Order: sequence, then C-alpha cells, then structure tokens
Amino acid sequence: MATSTINYGSDTAITFDVSSLGASSTFLAGRESTQIDNTTNKFVDAVVTCDGILGHASTAPTVGQQILLYLWGSDVSLATTPIDVLDGTDSAETLAHDSVRQSLTLVGSPTVTVATAGLKYYIKPFSVVDYMGHMPKFWGLFLAHNHTGALAATQSGIWSYYGIKFDSA
Repeated sequence: MATSTINYGSDTAITFDVSSLGASSTFLAGRESTQIDNTTNKFVDAVVTCDGILGHASTAPTVGQQILLYLWGSDVSLATTPIDVLDGTDSAETLAHDSVRQSLTLVGSPTVTVATAGLKYYIKPFSVVDYMGHMPKFWGLFLAHNHTGALAATQSGIWSYYGIKFDSA
C-alpha cells in the first residue's frame, strides 16, 4: 500500500512591489503582481504570505479606509490572454470598470481602525485553492487602496508563496 506525504515547496518571492502605490477611491487603480506559472511545478495548492503592508509614513489614513487584495486565476497566461489590463507583469494598472474588479476574488481587506500614520496592515496567509476552488495553471494578485496618502516607499519583497505537493512512496 502506498503512503502519501505532504511536500511543502520552498518559500518563493512574488514579484509585487506596492511601494508608494497611490490611492484609488474606486479601487480600480492599483498594482498587479507578476503571474505565477504553475504549469512546471504542478503544485496542488499554494499558500500566499505577506510580511505586512506599511501605510504612509507621515499621512494618517481615515478610519474605515481599506487595502483590498484580489486573486486571479487562469488556464492561460495573461501574457497572451490578459484580463482587461492585467497582463501578468508587476506593474501599476487601472482596471477599465468595476465589473473587471468584481471578477477577481477578494482575499484580504485590512481596514483602518485607528487614524495613525505609518501603521503596518496585515493579510493573513491564504490558500489559493480555498479561494479559487482549484489550482489554476496561472495565478496572480492585484492590490488597490483608498488611504488618504500613498503607501510607504519601501514595499518590495514582502510577498511570497510556497507550493504544496503530495508524494507517494
């Protein structure tokens, strides 16, 4: 009888630099990550982590403002078949209309509860499969916020994921 064991992949950086990202009252202007290609590794799931998103160092946001993190998944690369302006490359983007944003999956929404500049906002680690229902061949992130000021200037290197496989012996 075969025995299955869980195999956790290495922590892998996600290219997703939200440094100095400006506010968007409609959450349509934001930043997309570079897409993750799962066609080689063929992970059955991936867990995404964030070290915390730093708010503007000197401009306090208003209580109730939010940072919204979205997940997208596709069976084809966004480099060849984009979702609106999302092309799978780490870059600032403005979605054409709200129904595009609504087609993405909301995975985190830290809300300002105290109007203090320079706070760190956390998004709990999440499973791609839990939100997508399956592990897509390609996936990535989109983040927008409506804070009073831009996010802090140093935000690169805060995103990562580790893949999960099952091994049989």
